Amino acid sequence: MEDNKMKVAMIGQKRIPSREGGIEIVVEELSTRMVKKDLDITCYNRSGKHALDKTQKLEELKEYKGVKLKKVLTIDKKGLAAMTSSFFGSIKILFSKNNVVHFHAEGPSAMIPIIKFFSKKRIIVTIHGLDWQRAKWGGFATKYIKFGEKMAAKYADEIIVLSENVKKYFLETYNRETKFIPNGVNKPEIKEPKIIKEKYNLNKDDYILFLGRIVPEKGIHYLIDAYKELKTEKKLVIAGGASDTSTYYQELLEKSKKYKNIIFTGFIQGEELEELYSNAYIYVLPSDLEGMPLSLLEAMSYKNCCLTSDIEECKTVMEDKGITFKKSDVNDLKDKLQYLLNDENIVNKYKKDSQEYILEKYNWDDVVNKTIEIYKKEREKCQKN
Repeated sequence: MEDNKMKVAMIGQKRIPSREGGIEIVVEELSTRMVKKDLDITCYNRSGKHALDKTQKLEELKEYKGVKLKKVLTIDKKGLAAMTSSFFGSIKILFSKNNVVHFHAEGPSAMIPIIKFFSKKRIIVTIHGLDWQRAKWGGFATKYIKFGEKMAAKYADEIIVLSENVKKYFLETYNRETKFIPNGVNKPEIKEPKIIKEKYNLNKDDYILFLGRIVPEKGIHYLIDAYKELKTEKKLVIAGGASDTSTYYQELLEKSKKYKNIIFTGFIQGEELEELYSNAYIYVLPSDLEGMPLSLLEAMSYKNCCLTSDIEECKTVMEDKGITFKKSDVNDLKDKLQYLLNDENIVNKYKKDSQEYILEKYNWDDVVNKTIEIYKKEREKCQKN
């Protein structure tokens, strides 16, 4: 019976279980749910700590909720971690019994030929966003990620995209059809402010929240500049880890050092994260660039009033259940923030509507079922050959 199970390898995530980025959340949700549907899933995790506090101890797990975990050799240096873990992970997968390989993100997809040319394994790629556009990457890294994108377009048996914009991009750039399957979100438990009250003196509706990776394309510098111009007693909370961009994090700290009401929490997870989502007055996502903003889905699932830039990826998620400002425009961001700060009734209206809408629109069970259908079709093609 074991041999009849579909065996799937997932690679491209830093590690599961982890909340170091959106990809990690997606891989964890997919893999743990797929195991319950009798699939044999192995996740190839990086070694190294990435966005985590370097002093934090990592628990060495070989299995998580039925998902097999394999650690792969990783050179834990900026610009090398993703490349080396993808290379060594792909070598391991090549000699494994997995019949489907699911690459996550463009950079790791550069290693697709290792598996494609030397095995009959079927290759699925999820493009979480056009990563080469992100401001944190230098010249070589940008070219490498673009190369990964080309390898996915040329050699993947199926490509999953998370937005209609990226679907259009692949068709226009590579004449490559893709499957649109957006991310999902879970219904959370709303938490009282206990940890955040003790650590940061934060109460319900006491603060404006940004929660996500601290990288330039998230537009946090716009948010800080706009906040400085507001007439408000509410605090601004910037929650998230620095990822590969510690220089940017330091710039934000410098920009904020004279403002005691701007709070940087660093990387967070668990109950502290849940409390921050549960008690914000407004959640703000001022991004210049997004793939599929999981933090926005999560914020809405916690009944938040959300204010985002007017990029298509955010507008498509919120529809009329949130407010947008003109991308990169600090003055418009300031005006929209002040409008919401001055009108609690409007904020409460968005809070009231957001959860039911987002949970109905973005369902993890649907995502998992559609993804498994792709696996099955590809495995059948392999068996026919």
